Formats: sequence, C-alpha cells, structure tokens
Amino acid sequence: MEGQHQRVCLIHYHEIGLKGRNRSVFEKRLVKNVEALLSGAPVVTIHRISGRLCVFLKEGTSFEVAAALADSIAGVPGIARVSCGYKCERELVEMGDVAVKALSECDEFETFKVHARRNHTDFETDSMEMNQIIGSRLCEAYPQKKVKMKDPDVTVVVEVIQNAAYIYARSKRGIGGLPVGSSGKVMCLLSSGIDSPVALWKLARRGAICIGVHFSGRPQTSDESEYLVDDIARVLEKTGCIARTYIVPLGDCQKQIALVAPPSLRVILYRRLMFKVAERIARLEGAGALVTGESLGQVASQTLDNIRATDDAVELPVFRPLIGTDKLEIIEEAQRLGTFEISSQDAPDCCTLFMPRNPETHAKLPAVLEAETAYDLETWIDDLVEAAEIHDYACPSYKPRKRVD
Repeated sequence: MEGQHQRVCLIHYHEIGLKGRNRSVFEKRLVKNVEALLSGAPVVTIHRISGRLCVFLKEGTSFEVAAALADSIAGVPGIARVSCGYKCERELVEMGDVAVKALSECDEFETFKVHARRNHTDFETDSMEMNQIIGSRLCEAYPQKKVKMKDPDVTVVVEVIQNAAYIYARSKRGIGGLPVGSSGKVMCLLSSGIDSPVALWKLARRGAICIGVHFSGRPQTSDESEYLVDDIARVLEKTGCIARTYIVPLGDCQKQIALVAPPSLRVILYRRLMFKVAERIARLEGAGALVTGESLGQVASQTLDNIRATDDAVELPVFRPLIGTDKLEIIEEAQRLGTFEISSQDAPDCCTLFMPRNPETHAKLPAVLEAETAYDLETWIDDLVEAAEIHDYACPSYKPRKRVD
C-alpha cells in the first residue's frame, strides 16, 4: 500500500452479469480460475464488489508487476476487461491525487476524460460534481493534455462504493466468454497444426473444460508432433484452457488400413477411426462432445459428404467452431493466442501418413462401411485407448477421473 492507496486489479465481466439467479455460480467459478492463475503472485485476496472482482495486491507491488498481472488475467475466459488502479478513501482531495497517479501510469496519450459514479447516495458529492472536481485536478497536473468527452485516448474512472473509492485509468480488453468449468467437458482432436488449437480455445472461451487427444503417426513416423502438441498445451495452460491430453500412436493402424482399403477412402477411414477412439476416451472422461478444427472445404476431408461420412462413426455431437472461418482468420486467431509459431514448425504426424494421391472428396457411406469391415475395428479401438499416454496440465476446473481397467 502507498499511504492509503492500495494497488488493485479490477476484473470486469459482461456475459456472466446476464446470468440472473445462476450468476453467483459463474462468479465463484471465475474467482477460482483467477486464483489459480495468480498462485504465487503478490496477491492479498480477491473479493467480489459491485458486479466485478477486485484483486488486492500486496504493499510495495510495482506498477510493472501489476500491469503484467493484468495482462495475464485478461486472457482468462469469462473476463471482459481488466483495469490497473487503486483503492483509496472517499475523500475528494485524495481521490484527485490518486486519479493523477492512475493517469500517469497510462501509455502515451493526448486526450482524456473523467467518468465518475457513486453506487451509494451516502456520499454527498454526485457524479457530475465528481467529474468536475477530479477533472479540474487532472487539468492542473496535465496542462498540456486536452479534455475530450467523446472517444478520448484515456478514460479515468472513479467509482465510489459504500466504504471506499476505486480509481483506474489503464484498462486492457479481455477475451470475454464464460469461465472454464461452467459449460461441461469436451474432447478435442488436437494436432500440431494451426487450426485445432484455435478450435479448442474457442470452446474453452465458452466455458468448456477441454481435453485434447492427439493422434501421432508413431511408430511409422517420429514423435516430433507430440512435443509440439505439448508446447501448444503449455500455452493454453497459462489461462486454464486445457486440462489433459491423450497421445494415441495411430501409425500401425494407418499402415494396416493403407494395405487393405481402397486408396481413395484412406483419409475417411483414418478420420473415422480417430473419431471412434476419441469418443471412447470421451466416455471415460465424461465429455459430452467432440471438437475438431475443420473448416468447410479447406481440404479434401472437409467436404460436406466427407464430414457426413466421418460423423456417422460416432454418437456424440461433433462441434466445429471454425467451420465457416477462412485460413487467414484462423492464422490471426492463432497469432493472438500465441500458438502460431509453434504450429508453423514442420513435424510428421498421422495427417500426412500414407496419404493417397487422389483422396475421395464425396465419399458414399455404404462404400465406407464396406471398407471398414476389412479390419477388426473394436480390437483396434481397445488397443489404441489402452496405449494412450496421458499428459496433465493446470486447469483448476478439472478433476481427473480414474481409469477403469
């Protein structure tokens, strides 16, 4: 604390605030997720105040540390905005001084305005008067800057509640959505490519606990893709967006399919096997849906006919959050997420293994089912699930299920 000015990070949310009677459940889930993210950080406590969360930082915490924490918090699903600021007494002179300090911690700006409000009428000065008083104090401190009421570079916010005032100017936009753990559990097919990590993140942003399953070409290829998937998971883990990955060595089964199946149907048969294994693992985990990174028509396996032939392999619903998204949009999302550079590295995986020259783009389901009778599918699924290697990540919403032999 600096005098009576305690550093805080104010966490604003929007969608949670629309949840009515269930709102407290979502707020508690968000608090737990933020607490897990901030484990080891200089935090005194986290409280819910006036429709938001307030992270109280320890005495002596620097602005640089507070700003870095705010930037990290902004990536947590469920958060609309994070602001660095101060808690102080409800005294106008002190509030003006704190407003000057808060504004000094913003990036370069030319224009500003004050937005003051009081949540309790026991504070005699109304919002309009606070705007004028604190605005005048800022004009004295920053005579070279201009007041601009519409679209200023910076807005200094002054909130007076029952027992304190909260003042902030530096805000960072969050990713919004719902807290991870508030929308059930999903099983995500996770490659080392660009698309599937973005698809997983989009489901996490809608509150789902995401479990990845990666199909490696091992032993027919190296295990490089597995290391890249782990790197991707480490990025997603920073904001609690992934709980666990299963690494499934698919190479030998793909080799057998390539030996006996019509070449044009190999891709569909590979995908159906992946879906069936993912569904079996989803049942073990209690997940309610599969998630893929497919975009309509992007590659041969993603035509409407082929998607229909693949979905037929499973009973669980299959979510495709990127289905109407083009590649450039997906790349932009991956760059923002921080997975693009990892996914851009070349690594052999099951997706490129034993690929036919002319894959079927409009598969007919009867032909696919007939080709599938050439191998012992149920035994393969049992063996692949048994061979799966598990890697766990930090996700405060996830409680591992014990595997039943």
